[in-house]
Amino acid sequence: MSTPFDVEAVRKDFPVLSREVNGHALVYLDSASSSHKPRQVLEAERRFVEEHYSNVHRGVHTLSQEATDAYEAARATVARFIGASSDREVVFTKNVTESLNLAAHSLGGLLQLGPGDEVCVTEMEHHSNLVPWQMLCERTGATLRWFGLTDDGRLDLSTDAVNERTKVLAFTHVSNLLGTENPVAELAARARAVGALTVVDGAQAVPHQPVSVTDLGVDLYAFTGHKLLAPTGVGVLWGRADLLDAMPPFLGGGSMIEVVRMSGSTYAKAPERFEAGTPVVSQAIALAAACDYLADLGLDAVAAHEQALTGRLLSGLAALPGVRVVGPATTELRGSAVSFVVDGVHPHDVGQSLDELGIAVRVGHHCAAPVCQRYGVPATARASSYLYNTEDEIDALLEGIQKVQAFWR
Repeated sequence: MSTPFDVEAVRKDFPVLSREVNGHALVYLDSASSSHKPRQVLEAERRFVEEHYSNVHRGVHTLSQEATDAYEAARATVARFIGASSDREVVFTKNVTESLNLAAHSLGGLLQLGPGDEVCVTEMEHHSNLVPWQMLCERTGATLRWFGLTDDGRLDLSTDAVNERTKVLAFTHVSNLLGTENPVAELAARARAVGALTVVDGAQAVPHQPVSVTDLGVDLYAFTGHKLLAPTGVGVLWGRADLLDAMPPFLGGGSMIEVVRMSGSTYAKAPERFEAGTPVVSQAIALAAACDYLADLGLDAVAAHEQALTGRLLSGLAALPGVRVVGPATTELRGSAVSFVVDGVHPHDVGQSLDELGIAVRVGHHCAAPVCQRYGVPATARASSYLYNTEDEIDALLEGIQKVQAFWR
């Protein structure tokens, strides 16, 4: 059983939460887009830049050695945080989008896809786990297939979207729009049964719940730092060591090579072969500090706190006439991102009106346009809570929605 943490004590670690917006205390419910950063993370990055900064892997002087040690220690911290069997399985990228593009590009080269081969995705994907696979299929002549969605926001797994022609199954762990948590291990097993590789977008899962990539049985798993209390500019692609070593590089340049001659080059083993050029050193160190921060709180406790807030929000929205949740209506197998529409009010107007009350939500198609098309809405408003949100803030949102309805009636 998880031990609850003191949310008021946690909030003191986040300077921005003391702000006022439009004369109201800030209620930040947009963490699915990007989370705020605690002082501990900001200080870790500042201390490195001020006291130890240098380029890594390229110098024998003291600062370069200190920077290299700190960078590789950050890789080891991230590996432990996600249950990797080795830090050599952790590749640093600039965000989850780059991680997924790397996966699509390199797997396309490794598998030599062509006509007759298939790549399978789902209808709930963020564009970053859809468009790269569309591009891969366009380049190679492979066919893109997908799992559709049920009316209540779950994957429709009754089809044969994965079959003996499938080479890759790519899907999200937790949907950024619907909040749906998918059965990762089950999907990975289905792919394994036909010899397909699995690629998972974990951007909305790793910051919110314990994740062990080894236990999930997947092949590649991607996430990003800025949704996990860390700065922008750093992401992670985890992969099985043997698979990463077999995959061709995504970018060429310094640091990713073994031998370079004018006649050709050979490449380093992973993770170096995927980290061409100067890597994201200070950002990776900040990401490690964010992982330590969450580990100290306990991700079980974080997940329980968010589930309580999500349950309160779902219940409150269900009690409001003229408001509809797009996605699962209960907390069972769902994350904390809750998308909704208000009858007669465009989501952009909902968001702008809430901002006048100091309440920050996201509006639009959330880079998941096919989901909006599936449910017949042009866009949604989305409230996403995190470890620093409170029940009072959920209640403020519910009251704010009622004010929006009254204003636009």
